[in-house]
Amino acid sequence: MPKLIVVTRDGNETEVEVASGLTVMEAIRDNGFDELLALCGGCCSCATCHVHVDPAFLDQLPAMSEDEDDLLESSDHRAANSRLSCQLPFTEQLDGLKVTIAPED
Repeated sequence: MPKLIVVTRDGNETEVEVASGLTVMEAIRDNGFDELLALCGGCCSCATCHVHVDPAFLDQLPAMSEDEDDLLESSDHRAANSRLSCQLPFTEQLDGLKVTIAPED
């Protein structure tokens, strides 16, 4: 089963196994990382699932939609590698993906 590496806001790193068909947000939430709020449940309408993606994986992710870009624009913590984890389907090809939960706005 492919693995996702999650880095919390305080720098703790945890590796979790991810079932196929989940988004990165669902994998983080389902593994008990409470600091990722994901208030809208994955509808791309709140930006509370903001993560910073390991730059080595950026070219393997789907293109950012205009809605995702607009939501991230409102974050004080947006970076070049910012994404909304609800918009990232986790696949076998992303095995070893490392994401850091962005600071809360």
